[in-house]
Amino acid sequence: MNAAFQDWMKTVQAGSENDLSAFLPVADVLPARLHAAMRYALLGGGKRVRPLLVYAAGALFGADAATLSRAAAAVEMIHAYSLVHDDMPCMDDDALRRGKPTVHIAYDEATALLVGDALQSQAFDVLSQADAVPPARVLAMVRLLASASGSAGMCGGQAIDLDSVGISLTLEQLEQMHQLKTGALLRASVVLGALAGKDLTAEELSALNVYARAIGLAFQVVDDVLDATADSATLGKTAGKDAADNKPTYVSILGLEPSRALAEQLRVEAHAALAPFGDKALRLRELADLIVQRKA
Repeated sequence: MNAAFQDWMKTVQAGSENDLSAFLPVADVLPARLHAAMRYALLGGGKRVRPLLVYAAGALFGADAATLSRAAAAVEMIHAYSLVHDDMPCMDDDALRRGKPTVHIAYDEATALLVGDALQSQAFDVLSQADAVPPARVLAMVRLLASASGSAGMCGGQAIDLDSVGISLTLEQLEQMHQLKTGALLRASVVLGALAGKDLTAEELSALNVYARAIGLAFQVVDDVLDATADSATLGKTAGKDAADNKPTYVSILGLEPSRALAEQLRVEAHAALAPFGDKALRLRELADLIVQRKA
């Protein structure tokens, strides 16, 4: 990573942290325990990949900063809620997330369930108040995030994932699952950032969709590679858990080196999709590189 990209990332990550804190209820307002747990789940950790994508896509069309801050916060709240629920005993049953105890360990299962519910509601409350763009576009943004979060997106992918434990999937089935579970919210991040700037033409939306599909799959491929090769201290979560839980992964289907090759192929596809946007897509290109070349 070059220094300019690192500086941009740090600026967006720090700004997102401040925005997330501001958009959450303070910890001492009733119900204080729930509010404290929401802040525990959302603040002080994570790579903020989704906010980075929002801001990078917003740069294509000169998007309003206040709208970007709301879109980035909303999508990160949805992501955080999904992690809280995913870690619970009824789902993946994990005790570690972002290097600290998961919410149901630090608090309790009932609180963790409510944290996820509350973060989901808060996301739409925050996004719906993006009043610097026309109301019709705000509605489109809310609908996009809702669709990406529900049974046709992230939740649907999680359901398929849970149903796939202990059974064999084809590569096509695995891709379909991850396009929903991981890819839908990454795509939403990209398109939300762009919509913060303008109504998109069919050609613009198509190019962004191709880019988002490539990075969404690459993200999961690299996750599977890291899960198979890194340790828990590096990842900040339990390494090797998918294999231990007998879940299908890209590594289990393709093997380690072919999975790495696939991630690189997807990085190239992501770059190619951005060609119509020229230099304005620099940050999106750099984020594609980061997603594929990351070590944690």
